[in-house]
Amino acid sequence: MADENLQEPSAEERAKFEEDVLKAAEEAMKVEAAAQQSEADKKPADEANAEQPAEPAAEDSTPESTETQEDILKAELASANAKADEANDRYMRLMAEFDNFRRRSAKEQLDLIEVANGKLLEKFADVWENFDRAFAAENKGDLANFEKGMQMIQTQFVKVLTDAGLEQIDPTGAEFDPNCHEALMQQPSETVPEGNVVTVFQKGYKLKNKILKTAKVIVSSGK
Repeated sequence: MADENLQEPSAEERAKFEEDVLKAAEEAMKVEAAAQQSEADKKPADEANAEQPAEPAAEDSTPESTETQEDILKAELASANAKADEANDRYMRLMAEFDNFRRRSAKEQLDLIEVANGKLLEKFADVWENFDRAFAAENKGDLANFEKGMQMIQTQFVKVLTDAGLEQIDPTGAEFDPNCHEALMQQPSETVPEGNVVTVFQKGYKLKNKILKTAKVIVSSGK
């Protein structure tokens, strides 16, 4: 389970963490290769000893030497296996810590999104309440004041959207841009040059530099 009290590491700490993971993996691979090589070196020696004829009982130095060599190989193999296990354990712990950090970062990003959405919705709640006040029975008698109230609410609503980064696309008279506009049809025009927008059937919208909704337009075909 991720430790929620851990601080988010800096860029240098994350780079060092990834370097440690790679080193641990390389060390584990080298140790494993050494262990396999020791095992491979041991087999020819065993086969050679098996093929040699037995010597007189009086000369027992060779068996002792062979037994000593086997003990050394076993010790080296055991040491190599221990180092491989240690490196593998370190690698697995580093990977677990990295996975915990990744999950914690994802959760923090979701929390930030929820906070941002909450602030935006709070502003929309004010607009909602103003609509409720405008449509109250006591405010419906005076049409002039009612219209004025609607205009004020619209201004408030537009400000909330623009403050959030939303921008309206109104390309009336502009040159047709297929990246921002959707042509519904073409029609002749005496005043608008060919290839420019004659009429905006439906305005478009973009957030920062990202198009959310293209403007639906009618394009001039010239005179």
